[in-house]
Amino acid sequence: MGCDLAVKIDDKAYFVDGAHIDDYGDAHDKKIGFCNVVRKAKVTGTIENNTFKVTSFEVIE
Repeated sequence: MGCDLAVKIDDKAYFVDGAHIDDYGDAHDKKIGFCNVVRKAKVTGTIENNTFKVTSFEVIE
């Protein structure tokens, strides 16, 4: 089973293109892994064809 990085903007989820889920630590870590918990991030980019094209992605601790 795999996990994909996505962002939620205005209550809609978009898969992320331009960043990988493992770029932000172990995706399966029980406390901080994106596969196990929702985390907040400061992101910039554009929505194209229902995908978020990231230009910057910073996890907010």
